[in-house]
Amino acid sequence: MNKRVFWLLLGGLLLAACSNGMADSPATAVPQPTPSPIGYRDGWDLVWHDEFDGPEIDAANWTHEIGGHGWGNGENQYYTDAADNAFIEDGKLVIQALEQNILGKRFTSARLITKGKVEVTYGRIEARIQIPTGQGIWPAFWMLGNDIDQVSWPYCGEIDIMENIGSEPGIIHGTLHGPGYSGGNGVGKSYTLPNGRPFADDFHVYAIEWKPAAIRWYVDDMLYNTVTADDLPGAWVYDHPFFILLNVAVGGRWPGPPDNTTVFPQRMTVDYVRVYERP
Repeated sequence: MNKRVFWLLLGGLLLAACSNGMADSPATAVPQPTPSPIGYRDGWDLVWHDEFDGPEIDAANWTHEIGGHGWGNGENQYYTDAADNAFIEDGKLVIQALEQNILGKRFTSARLITKGKVEVTYGRIEARIQIPTGQGIWPAFWMLGNDIDQVSWPYCGEIDIMENIGSEPGIIHGTLHGPGYSGGNGVGKSYTLPNGRPFADDFHVYAIEWKPAAIRWYVDDMLYNTVTADDLPGAWVYDHPFFILLNVAVGGRWPGPPDNTTVFPQRMTVDYVRVYERP
């Protein structure tokens, strides 16, 4: 055998041995990041949430309020429990206002509450929402004291986490209403998106962080207002359980009625509602 053939054969054997060794070596596992649990928020414990991922609105969490008596604000809609006005779509809650005559009202919509089912004292309460827009449209994410049937409004207290009137598409409001500071005298502040963009263009996270003697308001984790007991001209009535409300009103004394520029249906889409406590 000449030297050239010898070295070619030897190289082939070595290459085969190396290949077999590589094939037999276990593959090195690539570590995968641990996914954050739903609702993870550093420094908080998630104690209740609704992700709206079931086939229908969870009756263990929400009750439909029904009626067309104006709801204390001269509103023009009749709230129903009809599937056209509130339903689950693509893992989100939709509250839909329609131009639909019922019992003397020109419009229908929905108002969902957690009264007697989910009631909260202190913590962080947040929702990711895409609001509607248009003259006379009034979406809200808010809370009322659970003693409202005993002491009446405003003595029960009201915490407006987010309100918008459709004629001001780039402004939302966060407000407290209580004894001596209710209605147009509520204590709060508005927030405007940078560059005047309308809130209806996208989802935003609206939240409060609530503790004894202070409530803070946030949009997309931007703190924009704090109210303490010392800031109020009346009693601080926010040291007891409150329930959560989601609704879309049509008309009323604050936004005024819809006009010929208002298009229906109007939809508020809610990705989730979450409640946290400090550990």
